[in-house]
Amino acid sequence: MSGFTAEGGHGAVPTEGVPARAEKPRRGWPLWEVFVRGKRGLNHVHVGSLHAPDAEMALHNARDVYTRRNEGVSIWVVRADDITASSPAEKDPFFAPSGDKVYRHPTFYAIPEDVPHL
Repeated sequence: MSGFTAEGGHGAVPTEGVPARAEKPRRGWPLWEVFVRGKRGLNHVHVGSLHAPDAEMALHNARDVYTRRNEGVSIWVVRADDITASSPAEKDPFFAPSGDKVYRHPTFYAIPEDVPHL
């Protein structure tokens, strides 16, 4: 009875000629960053990260992990590889060009009291 196994308690299962699974191991899955919008009109907020083989699975896993109590109305998942960000350590040189543009700041005129959020 070669080529059969009873592993897992399922009886005699053929092992020869059966293709192996072609799935990637989990450690090879890309990292996804998850953003959730709590209510309509609000911004999406970064809530965490997860590993998934593709965007659809990342979206479903993000729903299951980060909105278990109906916290969100919208979810974004973005591959971490696709994010380009500035370094906090280089804050001063990176944002220095805006420092010499003082005309962008309302310091040369009086702001009326009845103008909100300025």
